[in-house]
Amino acid sequence: MRSPDVLRARQSLAPYARPAVAVDLVILTLVEGALHVLLIRRGESPFEGRLALPGGFLRVGDGQEDQGEDLDLAAARELQEETGLASEDVLLEQFATFGRPGRDPRMRVLSVAYYALVRPELALRVRAGGDAAETRWEPVAELDGHSLAFDHGHILQVALARMREKLDTSALAFSLVPERFTIPELRTVFSAVKGEPQDPGNFRRKVKRLVEDGVLEPAPGVRRTASKPAALYRFRAS
Repeated sequence: MRSPDVLRARQSLAPYARPAVAVDLVILTLVEGALHVLLIRRGESPFEGRLALPGGFLRVGDGQEDQGEDLDLAAARELQEETGLASEDVLLEQFATFGRPGRDPRMRVLSVAYYALVRPELALRVRAGGDAAETRWEPVAELDGHSLAFDHGHILQVALARMREKLDTSALAFSLVPERFTIPELRTVFSAVKGEPQDPGNFRRKVKRLVEDGVLEPAPGVRRTASKPAALYRFRAS
């Protein structure tokens, strides 16, 4: 039986709208040195047949006793359901919330967006799930954002902007290279995320500063290349 306080609280909230809440995922990887985003072809309306970001609705309960799932857990669940990947396999990070009226023709929907960065060797494990008719990796540079369902083109652009802001001051790039990587491999990630080539000499000096600042450290072994063995690095555990 509901307590009088709970009933009064619910009555006080009655005039306020209760929008649905969704989580959308910007899942990114490198394919042959180019940044790719995972898109699904929707198998149901709205926007049936259109490409979209993976995602789904937050599961909510009846209120006082069961208020539903945590946002981060919902994002991890959607990642697993839509791709088959576990959250511990990727960098999964919330970056923005989108709530423009009319962004979903069905109802008022607020979307909490996450980006998930996937190492290239894990990208082959991705499979279609949920309401997706198919799943595909698309080159970010070749996408017309207006062709995506809902406002997903805008969400993708905001994700890229957030990543570019953090790339120089965090270990974000770690999730797009092997655990041990060469300077050219890391430079490829920076070039792909920033959307412009990185000068080799300047980038080598950047890596030196990252080592001096304790962000990177030399790793054992070398990478055999066509010219000469390349030194390996890794991100220093915090």
